[in-house]
Amino acid sequence: MITNEVILRFNEVSFEYGAKKPILDAVEFSVRRGSKITLMGQNGAGKSTIFRLITGDLEPESGTVTHGTDLTIALSKQVIPRGELDMTVKEFFESAFAKKVYDIEPRIKKILDVVNVQAPLDRPLKTFSGGQQARILLAQALIQDSDILLLDEPTNNLDKEGIAHLTKFLIDYEKTVIVISHDADFLNSFTQGVLYLDIFTRKIEQYTGNYFSLIEEIQNRLERERMKNARLEKEIEHRKEQANFFAQKGGHMRDVAKKMNKNISKLEEEIVETRQEDKTIRQFFIPCQEELPTPVLTLKQVSVIKNHKATIKKVNIAVRKKEHLLLSGPNGIGKTTLLEALAKRHAKGEEIASDIRIGYYRQDFSTLDFEKTAYETLNEFSTTMNEEQLRSHAAGFLLTTEILKTKVGALSEGQKGLVAFARLVLERPGLLILDEPTNHINFRHIPIIAKALDRFEGAMILVSHVPDFVKKIKIDHVLDLGAL
Repeated sequence: MITNEVILRFNEVSFEYGAKKPILDAVEFSVRRGSKITLMGQNGAGKSTIFRLITGDLEPESGTVTHGTDLTIALSKQVIPRGELDMTVKEFFESAFAKKVYDIEPRIKKILDVVNVQAPLDRPLKTFSGGQQARILLAQALIQDSDILLLDEPTNNLDKEGIAHLTKFLIDYEKTVIVISHDADFLNSFTQGVLYLDIFTRKIEQYTGNYFSLIEEIQNRLERERMKNARLEKEIEHRKEQANFFAQKGGHMRDVAKKMNKNISKLEEEIVETRQEDKTIRQFFIPCQEELPTPVLTLKQVSVIKNHKATIKKVNIAVRKKEHLLLSGPNGIGKTTLLEALAKRHAKGEEIASDIRIGYYRQDFSTLDFEKTAYETLNEFSTTMNEEQLRSHAAGFLLTTEILKTKVGALSEGQKGLVAFARLVLERPGLLILDEPTNHINFRHIPIIAKALDRFEGAMILVSHVPDFVKKIKIDHVLDLGAL
């Protein structure tokens, strides 16, 4: 239940990652106890930075972040920190609490049901698939029953049933929730307001109400601003022509021209600084390795994990050039394990020619070197491009000069995804292996990515939990591990 008590306030908060990377400029907003808020903004705008300022992990350059005394805050990150992957499930949940919790085991089992995953408490986190890890990470935030719950892309890796479980939990949650998500239907089911972080002005705009109606309100406001600016610019241009005409006449006419220029300055001040629309990546094409054998990939058997035990199942699938295989099944059944084994050519019962180039998109981006800059990551594969061409290629994926200078590990998850796609284009693979390629990606980019994958002329294996995305891609074979 929303109260009038302000539980969180940003007061003139500014923050930057070095002098050349400003994120927030004198940001102001407040959040009331019990409210359910969406935090919106482009990839790389600084949404996750705001979460880290709320938790105290980061300190503002100026201004203050204040919240109630003895307030508890839980943050669900997008990926489990690498240093915590050796923990067991129980140890990971225990680490969320400052004091020992005596009824921790039944609480863990109950909260794992909310995210629709089964996990033995003594099993190490590193043995779970990426999708299962994401659910466990979300559950660790939910179990804390905090005054402020911060959720960063919580529906990534959740199927319909998982999203339904989470939605019910958030509707029933009586405390404050702030969510970053690109899932509009999910947000509309519980959101009562929006904080919009403008990547260009570096300000927060605060709106109250239904999510869909707020998006329409923002669009209508932008249109009104554009129309007003168009009228002002037309009038300013007309008055400038008149002022120049009078100035050239000399004498008293020059004084008239001066007065007109003052009026022009006032009109220019009335021009509203309009927000530029979220940009989308350019249409792109993933070139295919030439002279591919037929078939590119043959699968005779796969390992299926059920009740935490692996069982070998016989299959007979051949994926040829211009054919796309969809690998499906519930979280934890072995999809990511199979993809990784194929990418490393370690899978039993598979045949991939030794000269086939494999382009592998991992959902945790571990195929990228986090210590290299984005530029170094792309330049490694840009054998046919000069520097100008490479930078133009990067710009098509919204990778600016500043982003190219940044180490991959310091980029947002969405920016890492764009680097990964930009690199796939340069790799010219014969076999494309994609594990949840829409996770962390701005929804505006997804139709463009789907079109590029649909047109890929090599062999492709895809795992995706997003039906609307899959529908846009030509699928020739489906292997459902759950049905084996």
